[in-house]
Order: sequence, then C-alpha cells, then structure tokens
Amino acid sequence: MSPDEVAAVSVRELVAAAMVDRAAAWLGTLTPEQRIQAQFDSPLSPDAEAERLRWFYTPTDHGGLALRDQTARQQGSAMQLVASGLSEAGYATVATVMGLENVLDRVEGWHVRWGRERGRDPGLYWLRLFGRPGDSVWGWRFGGHHISLNNLIIGGRIVSTTPCFIGADPASAALLGGTLRPLGGPEEAARHLARSLDADRYRAALLHESAVSDIVSGNRPTIAHGDAMMHMQDLWRGTFTDPVLRDLVDDVDRRAEENSGYTEADHTAMAISLPPKGLAARDLDPAQRHTLRQLISLYTGRAPSALADVHAAHYEADDVLDEVYFGWAGSLRAGEPHYYRIQGPQLLIEYDNTQRHANHAHSVWRDPRSDFGLDSLAEHRRRSAH
Repeated sequence: MSPDEVAAVSVRELVAAAMVDRAAAWLGTLTPEQRIQAQFDSPLSPDAEAERLRWFYTPTDHGGLALRDQTARQQGSAMQLVASGLSEAGYATVATVMGLENVLDRVEGWHVRWGRERGRDPGLYWLRLFGRPGDSVWGWRFGGHHISLNNLIIGGRIVSTTPCFIGADPASAALLGGTLRPLGGPEEAARHLARSLDADRYRAALLHESAVSDIVSGNRPTIAHGDAMMHMQDLWRGTFTDPVLRDLVDDVDRRAEENSGYTEADHTAMAISLPPKGLAARDLDPAQRHTLRQLISLYTGRAPSALADVHAAHYEADDVLDEVYFGWAGSLRAGEPHYYRIQGPQLLIEYDNTQRHANHAHSVWRDPRSDFGLDSLAEHRRRSAH
C-alpha cells in the first residue's frame, strides 16, 4: 500500500475504535429489557442484515431504542455514540435537525399526529446496534425524522458511513436577529456553481426545467440504473391501517406532485442513470472545479474529521473528479423549488428543497459501490468461507 493508503487505514481503525468504546459504554447503561430493542444480531445473520438495510427518513419507526425511552444518562451516552460517527459540524447539524421537530410542531399548528401521542417528537430518534461492539463484523444505525446514519465496521475498521441522510423542515426559520438554515451551506454552494455556468454548460447540467419533489434514490438499500422517485406511500415501515393516516400520506404526496407538475414521463427522465446525467466535471473551469470539490466536501465532511480529510483528498485527484457529474433541476432563484444531483462511480449526492413552498429540504450522501458496506461484507464472507 502507498503511504496515503496506509494513513487511510489507520484513520478508519481510529474511528472504529472510538465507536467501539462509545457503543459499549451505551450498552452498559441499558437494562436487559432495553437491550432487546437496542441490540440486533450480527450483520452476518440474514434477518439482522435485512433489518440493517431497511432505512428511512420519514417520521416512522426506524427500529431500535428510542431516545424518549431512555433515561437522561442513557440519552447522553447514546448521543456520544452518534457524535463518534460525525464531524463536529456534522453533529451540530444533526442535533439542530432533531431540535427542529419542536419548530415543525408549531408550524403545523400542533395537530399532526402520525398515529402517536405527539406528531413531531424530538424523542423519536432510534439507535440500534447490529452485533456486539468489537466483533469482527458489527454496525450501528441512528435515525428518525430527517436523519439516517448507517455505519459498518469490519475487522476493526469503519468500512461504510452511507447512506447518510439529513433533512430540514423548516429549511429556514427566523431567529432573533438572524436565520437558522441547517442545510443552507450545501444549498448556496450548489446554486453558486449552477449560476456560474455559461449557457452551454448550464444546458448540459439542466436535468429538468422544474424540480422533482423528493430525492430520487429514496430509501432504497441499493441504487440501480432507471430508479425513479419513490412516492411518499412507499417511504414508511409497513402500511397504514388507519384510514386517516393513509389519507394524510396520500394528500402529502398528491400536493407534492401537483406542485412539481411531474408526470410519469418526467419521473422517467429524472431517474438515476448509468452513466450519469448532467455536466461532467472535466468540462468545468478551474474555479468551478474548486467549487464542486467544496460542495462535495459539505457532504463527505459529515464523517469524522480525519475520515472526511481522506474523502477530500480522494476528490483532489483530477482523474477522480473528472468522473463526477453535476445536474440541476428547477429554479436558480433562492426561495423557489430546486433539486441537484452529484454523481460519480463512488458518489451519489442528492438535494431537494421543494415542499412547503421550498422550505423543506432533503439531502443524502451515498456510495453506489459501498452503501452499507455491502462490498466489504461480501468480501469478508468470501474470505471466511476459505
């Protein structure tokens, strides 16, 4: 291995070691009854693996032990594990999004219930371990409304931190003397890049004149050519038996589709494709390439800082960046619905801000080759069989 590759391995081992310590500490605070919810079998178990790949960003049951069902001490220990999988800025963003549930409750007039006592509940974020911390293969997941963090550790190294979803509703909220915008940085950086393009480059980057109403990859465990946007009804754990909730979800989806104006043909045109749609980074000028690198780092920078540095160094290589494509849909004006996509062999970034009059944002960072560490897990199984 090259010196850079050796350094990257060391970083992945250090991140994994911190996760082992924090996960073990959290487990040590739990009662036997809580552990039943908190800890699933190893990812090597087919049932556990099926559950590990079942991820969400809607306000549904994400699986595991919810924060509201933990003592204050347990919650603090849980959040230390969450922080071990994020940079300082990434953790601050996640914590802010969780707190936005209180703001959203007020925006909705305190009346949306989603089949539970409180419709928007900052205590409904679930933490679940897969396997035992320190095992040869183990992982953990943290998620709730607008948050999904997924981590896999094999052989004492963190091998995957994606899918990594962060949303914000409201995307912009008034503060005394300012404005709260948890995802304002990634939105403004992408808009700056799109606005910097000349007419020919912009035409190449334009995926659609209007914005699709959600990220296109949805909560699929893997990404494939032709994947079109998933509708709201398919983004929950199971189906609603309560007709009131079923009608609520149908109404949200109907209004989103009406506002986007999309037909099935439009959704087909916006589907994930291989090779990617959009403008290739090789066709950007040096300043635009710099902006694209910065934009990518706002997503890979969610990872623990040392690991984020490894990702940033990867995209510093010109030949790597050349394989990345940038696409835009919708308006270039702030405050109006828009969507963008950044796609390469090991990268899929999606961002939309369309719903609630373009004040409800979704963003996801994925690795089509290694989401959930499926490639590393397959290699581990192959080696273990010999």
